[in-house]
Amino acid sequence: MTGAKNSGAKIPGAEILVRTLVANGVDTCFANPGTSELHALAAFDSMPGARCVPTLFEGVATGAADGYARMTDRPAATLLHLGPGLANGLANLHNARRACVPMVNIVGDHATWHRGVDAPLTSDVEGLAKPMSAWVRTVPDAASVAADTAEAIRAALTPPCGVSTLILPSDSSWDDTAAAEPIIVEPPAPAAPDADALRAAADALRSGERVVVLLNGRATRTEGLALAGRIAAATGAKLYAHTGATRIERGAGRVTVERFPYPIDLGIAALAGAKHVVLIGSGEPVGFFGYPDKPSRLAPEDCRIHTVAPPGADALAALRWLAEAVGCAGTPVPAQPLAPPEPATGALTADSVGQSLAALLPEGAIVVDEGISSSPMVYTACAGARAHDWLTITGGAIGIGMPLALGAAIACPDRKVVTVQADGSGMYTLQALWSQARERADVVTIIFANRRYGILQWELGNLGFRDMGPNARNCTELGRPDLDWVALARGMGVEGGQATDAESFNRLLTAAFARKGPFLIEAVI
Repeated sequence: MTGAKNSGAKIPGAEILVRTLVANGVDTCFANPGTSELHALAAFDSMPGARCVPTLFEGVATGAADGYARMTDRPAATLLHLGPGLANGLANLHNARRACVPMVNIVGDHATWHRGVDAPLTSDVEGLAKPMSAWVRTVPDAASVAADTAEAIRAALTPPCGVSTLILPSDSSWDDTAAAEPIIVEPPAPAAPDADALRAAADALRSGERVVVLLNGRATRTEGLALAGRIAAATGAKLYAHTGATRIERGAGRVTVERFPYPIDLGIAALAGAKHVVLIGSGEPVGFFGYPDKPSRLAPEDCRIHTVAPPGADALAALRWLAEAVGCAGTPVPAQPLAPPEPATGALTADSVGQSLAALLPEGAIVVDEGISSSPMVYTACAGARAHDWLTITGGAIGIGMPLALGAAIACPDRKVVTVQADGSGMYTLQALWSQARERADVVTIIFANRRYGILQWELGNLGFRDMGPNARNCTELGRPDLDWVALARGMGVEGGQATDAESFNRLLTAAFARKGPFLIEAVI
């Protein structure tokens, strides 16, 4: 880290905070501040080029910062109010941690001398932050703001990247301190792949035995998939993207990759007979949950796991080395041709929504997928669509979809963002629609209105409960009354319409893609 000499002038710690953020490219902040953060909020006005995006719920702020980072590979900041505000944002910090994206999560706290009186909002902010953060620090005074902010940025950008939580007591924010040129952070390079694991993986790929390659991180971008596709074509290995892959670049001109299945029985079947699993940017495939009489680790017992490039290591270097080792570095890329289907007709189902989306999806779109039980049908249908990016729910904590789309739209204002959103999980963070309207974010939200928590009903059956009683039914159905998503969207300032068949859905989707700004389609399936 580098910085310049002290100028002799004095400015508030909050201004030092914002100067350091902006000097390091952290110029966007998703904010839900309170009294303790007002000096920091005002400081953003002192810095040209800084942008604060207001949110009505902290889970929207943290989810949006995740989406921004996935599309820019650099952190946004959040601005949250004390421990309770941080607690409201923790679920999407969990998803961001699993996504391995950089984020500078700024949380205000009481003035250091006020903590001892046990005011109503006093809490253990560090204790709340630690489980979801890669780095946590409380700034002790204004003189420490510059170094601590720079260290927070460095920690967020240190591979595999993660959430840095910087806790800023009010007096550290408002007290004056010596002004200086901002400290500039030089992000560390990713670690080299494991040489022994590379050699073992190359031997496995040449062995003729069944090999599964599980990809995430940079390995699911265009260059990584091109290398992985060559390797699979040359060796017969089976490629999967991680179930909760951070960002998959797919569609025409890219290598098609299946996502590793979520249901445990399908996951076990996907690895049946595999003698080797090669991990590049990904962890080992395990069950989302523990089930009676089912394993936690999904690979066969005699299967060897090769951790070639764990999250944070150089996945592209690993893939280049493996491509050379199996003799396919210069072979043609087995890319997906442009093959969009015709828009669907007739009944509206998850399959027909996926078909019509694949037919109409514009070039360069970003698809945010929180369709939950409807996700697999839509993902599969869009394989031959125009080139697009696909963002998933990385950590399994629902309520990410609409905030993630907000962040992606702020990051990429020239690209259409499409949210594939289950109705139940959408209710967790529907306040994101208001922020989309306020910012004129170019987002089309497709609500799968099946009036139920479909994934929970599926899981009940998976656990052997074939007949739901009144309590199980009451807690997994969303009717009585039905949610009116068009009215909810209108109340947030977002235009919308309801589709009850494929033809009406196609009309609404075509119109939404032809306009700028947020639009919501309630697809009653």
